[in-house]
Amino acid sequence: MKQVLDVLQDSTIASKNGKDKRSRFWGVYKRVAEEHDSEFLERYTSDMDIVLVFSGLFSAVSTSFIVAMESNLSPDPSETTNALLTQLVQIGLGNFAEAGSTPVAPASTWSLSASTLWIQMIAYASLSMSLLAAFGAVLGKQW
Repeated sequence: MKQVLDVLQDSTIASKNGKDKRSRFWGVYKRVAEEHDSEFLERYTSDMDIVLVFSGLFSAVSTSFIVAMESNLSPDPSETTNALLTQLVQIGLGNFAEAGSTPVAPASTWSLSASTLWIQMIAYASLSMSLLAAFGAVLGKQW
């Protein structure tokens, strides 16, 4: 038995450390690849965290502006109320000719300006892109 062990130790079939050159290459490759992958994941995980925070804050601010501008998309209901009250007062005072036979509708004279429409479109597009960026960052973190 001792002779068999001596022969095996001196043979070229098995190297002294138990690994041939190919298996040492793949062992070194695995270690270097794991180091590179861990650095890569750390860097991009922190980048995705930053994207999530920024897009969340941007979405909140953008949403508040959209809510504030929402009233510009429809006629002011107080103008309609004021017009109808004026007409009721005229009828109450007996000025039927001044009150008119049909109610005055200020909404019929109202129109949306092109600048308001463009600003609203840009605000909604920026909100959509911000939410899309947040969605992509969440998908990237889960992957």
